[in-house]
Amino acid sequence: MESASLAEPVTGIQVEDKGLKKNAISFLSNIVIGVASTAPAYSLAATLGGIAGFVAFGSPAIMIIAFFPMLFIAAAYYYMNRADPDCGTTFSWVTRAMGPRLGWMGGWGIIVTDIIVMPNLAAIAGQYTFQLFGNNNPSTFEVTLIGVAWIVIMTAICYIGIELSARTQQFLLGAEFFILVIFSIVALVKVYSGNGIKTSHHIQASWFNPFAIHGFSNFTEAILLAVFIYWGWDSGVTVNEETENPGTAPGKAAVVSTFVLVGIYVLVAVAATAYAGPALLSDNASDVFAPIGHSVLGSGVDKLLIIAVLTSASASTQTTILPTARTVLSMARAKAIPTRFGEIHPRYLSPSVATLAMGGISIIWYVALTLLSQNVLSDSILALGLGIAFYYGITGLACVIFYRRELLKSAKNFFFIGVLPLAGALILFALFIKSCFDLGKTSAGSTVIFGIGGPLVIGLGALLIGIPLMLLAQWKLPDFFRRRPEVADPALVAHSPAGHSHEGHTHE
Repeated sequence: MESASLAEPVTGIQVEDKGLKKNAISFLSNIVIGVASTAPAYSLAATLGGIAGFVAFGSPAIMIIAFFPMLFIAAAYYYMNRADPDCGTTFSWVTRAMGPRLGWMGGWGIIVTDIIVMPNLAAIAGQYTFQLFGNNNPSTFEVTLIGVAWIVIMTAICYIGIELSARTQQFLLGAEFFILVIFSIVALVKVYSGNGIKTSHHIQASWFNPFAIHGFSNFTEAILLAVFIYWGWDSGVTVNEETENPGTAPGKAAVVSTFVLVGIYVLVAVAATAYAGPALLSDNASDVFAPIGHSVLGSGVDKLLIIAVLTSASASTQTTILPTARTVLSMARAKAIPTRFGEIHPRYLSPSVATLAMGGISIIWYVALTLLSQNVLSDSILALGLGIAFYYGITGLACVIFYRRELLKSAKNFFFIGVLPLAGALILFALFIKSCFDLGKTSAGSTVIFGIGGPLVIGLGALLIGIPLMLLAQWKLPDFFRRRPEVADPALVAHSPAGHSHEGHTHE
């Protein structure tokens, strides 16, 4: 995705030293954090059946199509991180390109989306912990207790420091990917050796052809599901200030992460569809591995799939805390929220207050939703797509606006920095609008609030709450909101001597 017209290294904007540990994680660890944040095993278990219900054998095609808007937004992350390797990512970049108010809302989009997803990740980790030890029917209290314990453990790991976080992710993601690959290989071997089940099918070329999918509505509904199982790869960019080569490595890791994800998603989609068939998958949409794990891997070994989903959910719990804490840290250091949240632990060099705040709020939100209603908890998960589409989309748009004076200087600039990020943004904004219509239907979720589908009220309401909070911040912290939008310095997109430093921006 890198334009040949850009020379390395480019220092870009001089980012304030926030006290985070420098050069603490490698390029590989950066990729691992990005991929682990998507919770691949859990995402596949909970989404593949729904996709199969819409497009039958077309699940592999949907996985490939959904990859492209993620790749396009990853290009925006690459170029914006190159200019401004700030751990606030969307917050910092949108502030520079489009002004402090939209930047504040971009940061809020990350925070509120990560908080909304935490109860679901914790609940899954709790449920699968019991399943691992043979208890398939734990009480809600037991699941909640273990789920809270997982949040506490992962918050502690994030608090202790980025190096422990990175090592933990390498282990968890390694186990998860190993199990998914083994499952896929064994399933395909059984299909082609004649040891599959009655609903098994050999792979067909049409499975990879989006034009073979019947019905535009089915296509768009499946895309809505598939796009959002890619969510999370940007977590690797939020640890940019702690990564070796912070101006270039995290952006490259974001692009690589999307390719890793499309590879594992397509592999598992093909294997599961070939072995089980779309009907069996769609009939078990809440967990597609449950009905086929035993027959694919055999007695006892099928526990590996439980381990895969458990490690997936627990890893994603940790990598959800990481980006939120760093977004909060960046906002506090920019004086967009109280500076108390910008404190760094003197020993661990982690955002101490922000990390503990994220863990604490996640626990309160999880317990509150559990006490309120399981239906509200499930509807809050359906609402996630709105926040994801908003902050990914606005980041893509910020890239185009920030670099707008450089886009026509070369065909490569125009395509890589202009066309791709803008296309990603437009696709995600279209999905945002489509989701609003779909989630607002009374049949969309398990609850109806004021005659509107509960998922829309929760998702859109959570984003809109940010407006009065932003206005309150503007009243209390006016200096941040006096910042003016900036544009990219031409030096960022021109050849420059190695090691030469640029300010990376000019005021409008």
